[in-house]
Amino acid sequence: MKIGVIKKLAENLSMDELRAAEEALYNDLTTPTPIDGDDEGEQLTHVLAAIFIQEYVEENNSDIKTALREYAIKVRTSIS
Repeated sequence: MKIGVIKKLAENLSMDELRAAEEALYNDLTTPTPIDGDDEGEQLTHVLAAIFIQEYVEENNSDIKTALREYAIKVRTSIS
């Protein structure tokens, strides 16, 4: 998981583009827009994180920086 990649996706792709990439990755297809990542699993992680961030921004009237922080907290909590 690369925070810089997630931030770039959240800032530059629409929700529709992220959902299309998610669907493509689930179905072992080429993503309609390039997604950085070492493999398809990491690419999917980046897309799902960007979706979470955009939804968080929308639901909480927040900014991307705060949403990224919340996502990182969520990940850390699930790991520990």
